[in-house]
This record gives sequence, C-alpha cells and structure tokens, in this order.
Amino acid sequence: MSTTQTLARFVASYDSKNIPAEARTLAVRSLVNWAGCALGGARHPAIESALEALQPFFGAPKANIIGRAERADALHAALFNGISSHVLDFDDTHMATLVHPSGPVISALLAASQFYPINGSAFIEAIVIGIDVECRVARSVFPQHYDAGWHITGTAGGFGAAAAVGRALHLDEKQMAWALSIAATQAAGLREMFGTMCKSLHPGRAAQSGLSAALMARAGFTSSERGIEAPRGFAHVMSSAQHLGAATEKLGERWEILTNSFKPYACGVVLHPVIDACLALRGEHHLDPSLIESIDIRAHPLVIELTGKTAPTTGLEGKFSVYHSAAIGLLNDKVGSRHYSDEVVLAADVVSLRQKVNVEIDASIAEDESDVTIKLIDGRSFHKHVDHALGSFARPMLDADIDLKFRDLAETVLTGRQIEEALALLHQVEKLDDAGKIGEILAPRAI
Repeated sequence: MSTTQTLARFVASYDSKNIPAEARTLAVRSLVNWAGCALGGARHPAIESALEALQPFFGAPKANIIGRAERADALHAALFNGISSHVLDFDDTHMATLVHPSGPVISALLAASQFYPINGSAFIEAIVIGIDVECRVARSVFPQHYDAGWHITGTAGGFGAAAAVGRALHLDEKQMAWALSIAATQAAGLREMFGTMCKSLHPGRAAQSGLSAALMARAGFTSSERGIEAPRGFAHVMSSAQHLGAATEKLGERWEILTNSFKPYACGVVLHPVIDACLALRGEHHLDPSLIESIDIRAHPLVIELTGKTAPTTGLEGKFSVYHSAAIGLLNDKVGSRHYSDEVVLAADVVSLRQKVNVEIDASIAEDESDVTIKLIDGRSFHKHVDHALGSFARPMLDADIDLKFRDLAETVLTGRQIEEALALLHQVEKLDDAGKIGEILAPRAI
C-alpha cells in the first residue's frame, strides 16, 4: 500500500488496546503542558489582534477559546487555541524533527470534542495516534524540508490534527486517506516568520485545516488518496529528499510520543543549554553582571541558524536570540516567560550585557549541550559546560515539573482554586464521559 493509505488504515483500524500505557501517560503529560501554554498565551497581543480581526466572522459559539471568556465555532476555536499554545514558544518539541506536536493535534481535537461526543479515553488515544502520524510525516521529509525554509510544525501539523480528529470521529480507511490528503494540500508555514506573531499562526492554521480536512472527508469530500507520497504530493513537492519508509516503519510498535520533550524555558529549544549554563554560573559564583567583560559561548550550529538575532526589539524576537537568552540567564535567578517580553528585551541592562556575548559554532557540540566562559574585567574567568539541557531526554521534565509550569502559566487567567480543579481534571481525563469539559474548565469562570 501507499504511505498515505498505510497511515490511513493505521488511524482507522488500529486496536486501541495495543497502545502502551506509557504512551497514554505521555499523552496526558502533553495535554497538561499544552493547556498551560495555551493559558499562558491567552492574553498575548497576537491573540488580541487575531480576535479583533476575526471575531466578527465567528459562527455559533460551540467551543471555548482557552483562557478567555469568548467562545467560537469549532474551526475558529482550533485556530485560536493553536496560536495561544505556541505563541510563548513554550510548547513541547519532538527533537527528531523539531515539530511542536501538541499544538495542532490537541487544539483540533478539543474543538471537535466540544461539537461531537468524544469520551476521555478516546481523546487520549487520538492524541497518541495524531502525534504519531504528525511526527512520522515530518520524518519523511526532515531535514531537507526544514532546511528549505518550511516551518515543519505548520506543514506536518495538519496531518496530525486530521488523524486525531479522524480517529476520534471513526472515519473509515478511505475517508482517512482523503483527510490526510486534504491536509497535505493545505500544508503551509514559512521559517521566515520566526520572531513574529505569524510563527504561532502556523500551528493554529494546522489545527484548523486538519480539523476541516477530517470533517470534509467524513462528509464525502474526495481527494487523492496518495497526498503524501505521489510525485506531485506533499513529500516530493516540499522536500528535495524523501524518506517515506520513516513514515511507516514499525507503525504501531514505535510510538513517536515517547520521544516528545517539554520546555523549561519559553524560547527556542536550542537555547536551553545556554540558559542552563548562564543560570549555573550566576548561582555558583554570585556574579555581578556589571563586572562582566565578555561571554564566550560554544554551541551547536543550529544555535546561530535558528537563534542568531543579535539585536532583538520585541519579545517574540528575543525568543530567537542566543544573545538575549544568555543575558537574561546571567541577570536573573531563574528565567520565565516574562523575560521574553518587549519590556525586558529593550531593558538597558539586558541590551548592554547581550552586546558582550560572542558565539562560536562548534559541530562537535550537541543540540542539547553548551559551553560558556565568562570573563570579568578584573581578569578572572569562570567556565560551565552543560552536557544535557534541562528538558532533554537525559534530563527530562517530569509530571511535577509540568504541573508547576502549568500553575505558573495559568495564574494570570485562573484563580488558585480553578487551577487545581483544572489540573485534577486533566490528570483524570481518561475517566471523562465528555472530553469537551476540558475546554470549559480551562476558561475563566466567575468566582
């Protein structure tokens, strides 16, 4: 069978009893992390601007926009929740492909669950399968697709969203092949947009297009059934090399969600080892930033390629600046999402310190590794090597870490009691008769 048909059969007919418990556990963790990120991004200017533009065109208010009182039709809710879950750049990362898996998949699935009856167990199964398809499609074109300038979360995300919704709504094999191909023809997202509001539009659109793909296929809207692998399909048109075997290898045996990782810092993942090193140097040596003469960093080549903005002027640009991230790591006892605001990026002490940062690319340094040397004006120097960043496979964030992250991000939109109620429900999601309750409990409520 073709790649598209193989994936469609898997989504439509895989026996959920064979999904390992560990994959279900990771799906719950991914849900908690996604929800925290969406709550934290709910009041971001990107959401405010998008609401101002699109709210007049909403349909019947069937679904929640996370962290807000407004409700929308399911397609717009998927869009907005996808944007808010990614706008802080704090969401999960599949390191093998650099996809941020949960934004497209869970945003689409939650919107569907507030329109169609989906129970909690089916919801978690759909997350596992949706993320699996999303990351497998990404593997089929990575890294050439990404290197060409495509934002792989936007392009592969629609496949995951379509698969998750298609699974939950019981699409048959033919309908699922159509859905994946309808997602393929909508795939989009350019890396040129990094550092702007438009980057977060990509997972939002992927959620919206994947949801619409599944719904249209369900209603009999036809498509090619080879949208991924055909000579003029997704993989050949959007990548200079194809690795189609990676999309189906050990399907139903190797689960991509088991290699999902979670961020401790609200910025590009390749910056995390640099932040770890700078925080450690500050804490171990009680450094006075005003006495620093230079900050010399050896880092993986992706650090400059992805985060080489030397003079960011907005918080969104700061998320893609190794210079800014090193500075805030040396100026603060801990680094939170607020350190990637416009105000902090433009602060005089931050600007002054980041001008002292020098970055040397070293291909022998791994993506989750960094080497930082601080030289003081009195001639002393201090060195820190980070073998593996916090949040990497070697130093993963666990449930307690994700819960704390959720609480920190949710506190601006929910009360303390509401936060704990939401966490309790999310951790017990598989017992829910109606997964749509997730959206309700993540919306602000009168005290």
